[in-house]
Amino acid sequence: MELTARPTLFDFHGVSMTKYFTDNWDKVQDFEARPDDVLIATYPKAGNTWVSYILDLLYFSQMSPDRRDQIPLHQRVPFLEMHIPGFPLGVDELNQLTTFPRIIKTHLPVHFLPKSFWEQNSKIIYVARNAKDTAVSYFHFDRMNRAQPEPGDWSSYLQRFMEGKMVFGSWYEHVTGWWEKKQTSSNILYLFYEDLIEDTDKELCRLYSFLGLSPTVELKKQVREKVLFDNMKKDKMANGSRDEAFDFKISPFMRKGKVGDWKNHFTAQQDEQFNEDYERKMKNTHLQFRTAL
Repeated sequence: MELTARPTLFDFHGVSMTKYFTDNWDKVQDFEARPDDVLIATYPKAGNTWVSYILDLLYFSQMSPDRRDQIPLHQRVPFLEMHIPGFPLGVDELNQLTTFPRIIKTHLPVHFLPKSFWEQNSKIIYVARNAKDTAVSYFHFDRMNRAQPEPGDWSSYLQRFMEGKMVFGSWYEHVTGWWEKKQTSSNILYLFYEDLIEDTDKELCRLYSFLGLSPTVELKKQVREKVLFDNMKKDKMANGSRDEAFDFKISPFMRKGKVGDWKNHFTAQQDEQFNEDYERKMKNTHLQFRTAL
């Protein structure tokens, strides 16, 4: 583990990034996707770990029951663009996987995705979460994750979020970019975090259908139970407690997993400013989010 100082943000082809996700750029762009790969794409803190866990259970829990207890989730579902000193490279991990399908994690904006995913027509699941809860969750994540830039205080952080000066860029461009792409790409399933929370069974059925899976009643029940937030939070192989970059004394990696926690952070004035800015940035899209259930 060689994390000394926190990284700094810089502009990378119009998107704010850190070296931990750009240092291996050519290898990431040349990554060879396969038709049976399943990619989970999200803006940070929008449920990527949750859906990774669901898919890993669906595909592998009956084949290798010990996998869940012995291999950390980040090894079961490698992070495509990750390039942090002292950690395995995402691309290398993926190329060494011997299980099929490969379940792959990414936070890349749609125009940064390696072209082989489109050429191979790999299945892609995109999960979007409302901006306010994303901002709060990302703030707490950046506080406890030494591989992320220093977050500063909440007020300045929220301002930067609105300006898109976050690792992986603007939330607004990320969710709308993938949404636009979905309109012409049948290999993308676009899910909402809020729907997953509100009616997990219904969204899981959409997932099974999209992936062409017919899980047994028993497997469905097992998945349903294990993916409850409180159960995942206790799972040492999924809750981030084995990640040396995380400082759990500051905040857990899996904090609340709720819809509407933003109300505990936004002042009335911040909410008003945010809403005005949001209307301006989202006025040209049909994309609708819920900030409360």
